[in-house]
Formats: sequence, structure tokens, C-alpha cells
Amino acid sequence: MANPFFKKIHMIDLKVVNSVLEQLEEERGVPKEKIIEAIESALATAYKKEYGKRGQIIRATFNLSTGSAEFFQVKIVVDDSKVYYEEGEAPEYTEETPEEERKVLYSPEHHILIEDAKRIKADAELSEEMIFPLEMKDDYGRIAAQTAKQVIIQKIREAEKVSVYKEFGEREGEIISGSVQRIERGNIFVDMGRATGILPYNEQIPGERYKQGEQIRAFLYKVEETPRGVFLRLSRSHPHFLKKLFETEVPEIAAGTVVVKAIAREAGSRSKIAVYSEDDHVDPVGSLVGQRGVRVSTVMSELGGEKIDIIEWSDNIGQFIEDALSPAKVLDVAINEEEQSAVVDVSEDQQSLAIGKGGQNVRLAAKLTGWRIDIRSTDTPETTEEEEIKE
Repeated sequence: MANPFFKKIHMIDLKVVNSVLEQLEEERGVPKEKIIEAIESALATAYKKEYGKRGQIIRATFNLSTGSAEFFQVKIVVDDSKVYYEEGEAPEYTEETPEEERKVLYSPEHHILIEDAKRIKADAELSEEMIFPLEMKDDYGRIAAQTAKQVIIQKIREAEKVSVYKEFGEREGEIISGSVQRIERGNIFVDMGRATGILPYNEQIPGERYKQGEQIRAFLYKVEETPRGVFLRLSRSHPHFLKKLFETEVPEIAAGTVVVKAIAREAGSRSKIAVYSEDDHVDPVGSLVGQRGVRVSTVMSELGGEKIDIIEWSDNIGQFIEDALSPAKVLDVAINEEEQSAVVDVSEDQQSLAIGKGGQNVRLAAKLTGWRIDIRSTDTPETTEEEEIKE
């Protein structure tokens, strides 16, 4: 039998509500149940604010099909072991007293004694919730409309934020694309549809310039939830951006046949990437280069012409260091495992190539291998990469 106070709430336009719920669920993945919970919470909050008493627990149920709502007061079943009374002496507790052993002040609006509860429901138990219907006030719609509307909008935003966070959280560590929304103080704000991406100045490739509305691809390295919404931290200078670009272009990497072991990158200028093949019949370097260099050229084009040295990884550190210094030709590599350093001999005509402009080649090789590398010409004294950089 329907509750006599069960009435239709005219403040809610059912067509609008249903349209909003369907759109949020289909297009943005926000469950309809979450929004209904928000509406019920809003109605209960507004009712309590206008008509409720201190200590009351008020709940509402909302029928999306009819636009009707019911309001209930909830009381907790207690006995003298759970509560104390104003006329009595308040119990004293220490910090060590467990929460479940502490008594609370009895409130007739919040509690119902076990003996009274059993008169209503014979099998009532302690801590059980007893539900009592509340009257729907005639002017409720007019008074509560604004309050309910604000809470509903807030709850919808919260539910949507959770959905957006989950969606992009699952894409963290991937390449995503969007359009340039605006540029402020060198930082690029990217429209990703349901969220805004931020490409900080120090995560951009030096020399690149973008205009409003232009499409941009970047590596999503962090999803950040803030009071203003979900923000996506983007990077085009991150070494993993290079790795992900090759994963897109090279099926052997996506399949796991070819493994990227290490990357050293100076964005916009030059990178070195060390790769290894799990299959002896697959050439790891050739896989990344592609037929006539088409694969590496595609990646370089995305990075604005950044030079990329592709090196075969080796567990023989001497061989790995030699290859890492490519395109320079190495005569000999002397390893010091204790200090994790190496002295590399090159011919005089290869020294400048091994060191690179501004020490870039030896610097990247050291970063790629994780070893300190000192370049020594067979005709000149030993020179470290740090000394060359200073020069």
C-alpha cells in the first residue's frame, strides 16, 4: 500500500532529468544510479534544512518514472548499554576506550529504545534502523527547489569527475591527442574533450610552436584530481614519449619481440635508444629503422626532426658502450666495474665525433649505459665528458 504522504514533486522536470541521465550515461559513462542517489540526497538535505529537527536522520527515495518521492525519518534501536541521558551523569572515557564501548547522548529524534521498537516490530534488534514516514509539505517544492538543484548539480559534477578520472587513469602512460585550447605563460592547455591537459613549458620540445585549435599529441604521465576538476599532465620531452611513438610504429615492440632497454634523450636535439630482440631471427635495429627508414623517419617527423641513434643493447658492457658512442668508431674500451666507469680509446680523427657537439654524444652515451665514460685519443691525453661539456 502506498504511503499517504507519497506525492509528486513538481519541482523536477522528468523529461529534462531523464535526458540528462541518458546523456551522462551514454556519452560520459556516469551511471544513472549515481545521479538518482544524488537527487535523493538533495531532496533529503533540503527537507531537513526546512522542516527537520536537530539529530534527525532523514532519507528520501525518488521514482524516476513518476517523479514521485517519499521521505522517511530513520531511528536507531538502542538500550541503556548504548546511550546515556541528559538527567544522568555523562560517562568518562580515555583515549584507549574502544568506540563500540562508548555511550552517546540519547536523542528521541535519533534513537528509539528497544522496548518501544519491539512494540512496532516484534523482532527488532539493537543497532537496527527503524523507518518512519514523513509528511510531504505543500510548499516543499517552492522552498527546496534551489537547494536541491544546487546539490544535484554538485553531485552530477562529482560523479562525472570520478568517471573522467577513471577513464584517463587507465590511459596514464599512453600517448593521447587533443586540440590547443589556449597558451598561458608558455604553458599549453589542451582540450581532451572530457578533461583539460596541461603541457608545461619544460615538458615541451624546444623550438616547437603551436596555435589555438591546432592538434597536438603528447605523453600522459600523470592524471591529477583537483577541486576544479581532473587535469592531465602531458609531456613531449619525456623519454617514454619516444618509446610510445616507436611502439605505435613498430609491431615487433608492441608484440614484445623487440624490447626497449634504455633511452637517453635531449628533446628536440638528439636521442639514443637501446633495443634488444627476444628472437634471434629478428633484427632489433632494423625493426625500428624500417624499410628504407620509414619507421624512424615517421617518429623523427613527430619530434620535429630530432635525431635518433638506434643501438643494439648488449649485456657485455664494453660492447654496449662502444655501440652507444655511435656513430664514432671505437678502438678500445677499458672497464672499471668498481667505479662503474670506462676509458674509451678512439683515433684522433674520431675524437670530436665521439664527444659530439658540446659533449652531447658522450653525454647521451653515458646516460644510456649508466656508466661514466672518458674519451681518450690515441694521440692526446685522456678527456672526460664533463671536461668537454665545460669547454
